[in-house]
Amino acid sequence: MHMPTDLLEADAIAVRETVRLVAGLAPADFARPTPCEGWDLGTLLTHMTVQHRGFAAAGADPSLWEMPPGGRFPDLVRAYAASAELVLATFAAPGALDREFTLPEISTSSAFPGRVAIGFHLVDYVVHGWDLATALGRPLALPLPVLAATLPLARSVPDGPFRLAPGAAFAPALPVPADADPLTEILLRLGRKIVGGS
Repeated sequence: MHMPTDLLEADAIAVRETVRLVAGLAPADFARPTPCEGWDLGTLLTHMTVQHRGFAAAGADPSLWEMPPGGRFPDLVRAYAASAELVLATFAAPGALDREFTLPEISTSSAFPGRVAIGFHLVDYVVHGWDLATALGRPLALPLPVLAATLPLARSVPDGPFRLAPGAAFAPALPVPADADPLTEILLRLGRKIVGGS
């Protein structure tokens, strides 16, 4: 397997793994429960599609961050794959690491340099990749260098009571065993409850 060499490549590998997991899903699959409390697989996948579109627009259109009417995109699998290609093309464009991104899910008053925004996206898509894989009962196939690139970013995500607020991106951090592998540590630091290992 090709190993990632930088942030952009690590993010692309994580996103493409989610596309692989989603390919071939049928509408009946969308009712499956996920590790995201109160969200079935269709809601999670719609949220992920919205996130890709919002990141791809770099905040130029705040409405892209809103869930669609009815809470689902038509032809959700195709919509997700298209949104993934859109955000990867945006990140791969010359100068993306240095352009400003407005990310209303994170801050409504500050913009972020591209390299910071892409780091946020990488953390999200390692965790959401695990959410998808768990909901589908499949393994998450991410190479160790992707997880190694993500771990320091996950460690830097602030923790505190604000993570208990409605709509918080992550639940409060959970204790990390001393012998935890990188994926397990990432998930626990971001409040994911792991049952039977990651």
